[in-house]
Amino acid sequence: MNAVFRRRRNAEEKESAPAAGKAPVTDRESGPWDADEPHPDSERVDLGGLRLPIGPGFEVQLNVNGDQIVGAVVLVNESALQVHAFAAPKRSGIWDEVRAELARELSAAGGKCEEREGPFGPELAAEIKQDAAAQPARFLGVDGPRWFLRAVISGRAIADPEAAKALEEVVRDIVVVRGDQPMAPKEPIELRLPAEARQAVEQQAAQEGRPGLNPFERGPEITEVR
Repeated sequence: MNAVFRRRRNAEEKESAPAAGKAPVTDRESGPWDADEPHPDSERVDLGGLRLPIGPGFEVQLNVNGDQIVGAVVLVNESALQVHAFAAPKRSGIWDEVRAELARELSAAGGKCEEREGPFGPELAAEIKQDAAAQPARFLGVDGPRWFLRAVISGRAIADPEAAKALEEVVRDIVVVRGDQPMAPKEPIELRLPAEARQAVEQQAAQEGRPGLNPFERGPEITEVR
């Protein structure tokens, strides 16, 4: 099932927005941001563990593992940005370890990868073997306070700097909501359907007379319409 809705500010977002004329003061120039630190107010889809910025023409698909939403994919201009958030130790990051694991896994699967310096620090420029073809991708990683954000860029943005910049800006404006619950390192931070998408799913289920309809059978997808 696909859930399509118009992007609007909900009441919760309005309550959390800074007062007019008082821009939040941050210690850094850009994110991704932790939910507990001051960060710029902007239009974001609330996915629970992630608040994901979207713009005109952006489509969002959610990654499901069993009955849990564990990641999101932003699609725009023939490019894709896949993002996942994980728990991490309080006093140390895990991107160095994760990057080494990714490099080993990609090589073992017949792919290639090269470490490069990117806008967020070290990243992997990879070729992922899929059937008989090799698909290029960029693996980005950002260590935050008790969380780790992994992003994968693919499609047109690999060769088009302007398309890549648009997706990098999305990463810079993501807000990670880690929560206070105990979590093992590398455990995925669970996401949830935004209120508007959940309402659309429930309405369609009611119309079809199937109250037990599973919203993850074919999606869901979120498209901003302007």
